[in-house]
Amino acid sequence: MTQPEPPRGPRVKRGDVRAAILDVLAVEPLNGYQVIQQIAERTGGQWKPSPGSVYPTISQLEDEGLVVGDDERGRTLRLTEAGQTYVAEHPEELAAVWASFDEVPAEDGPDLSVLKNEIGQLMSATWQILTNGTDEQRKDAMAVLIETRRKLYGLLADEDPR
Repeated sequence: MTQPEPPRGPRVKRGDVRAAILDVLAVEPLNGYQVIQQIAERTGGQWKPSPGSVYPTISQLEDEGLVVGDDERGRTLRLTEAGQTYVAEHPEELAAVWASFDEVPAEDGPDLSVLKNEIGQLMSATWQILTNGTDEQRKDAMAVLIETRRKLYGLLADEDPR
């Protein structure tokens, strides 16, 4: 018996690539490939923009003076001061790009895309602690992850077989 295909994610609107790039670069400098990966992670894999939409948008953001790339570490992109100001002054615009991926549909059945989104956000938070956290924060994160894993397996153990 084949598994039903998970529901498709929300449609991406014009301008969403631009807002998503600015938002992920507000967290940390990234190269173009990492920008694509971060967008995919933030949306739980529901949206993975193509290089054909990301790279021209990055060029446009560079032309606007919002993003700059340095070639010291393999074309790492970061927000300029103007880019940081733009991000600070447009939080609703940037949050809106992710909102449709966070919505829980009113259907009776489970929406696997919501779970995938949460997993992506969990992975992103874990990566941030791993790369930027203190040793104490990493230790605390490990304890949270171990407890969470145990609880997830507990859900399966307590499941009512049908």
